Amino acid sequence: MKLNAPTKLTFLISVILFVLGILFRVIPFLVTLLPFPIGDILLAAAFVLLALGNILKNL
Repeated sequence: MKLNAPTKLTFLISVILFVLGILFRVIPFLVTLLPFPIGDILLAAAFVLLALGNILKNL
């Protein structure tokens, strides 16, 4: 399997999702806003997006 570098947009979106995920996990006020673990979901989405950006050619 040949890996490709993700595009700048894909990398930027995954970094933004990662930072938001960390903020939603660390700041207590943001944790209590939603009844489900949005921080965990954002962290997983950032990882999946970056992994897909490496695997798929034009993502």
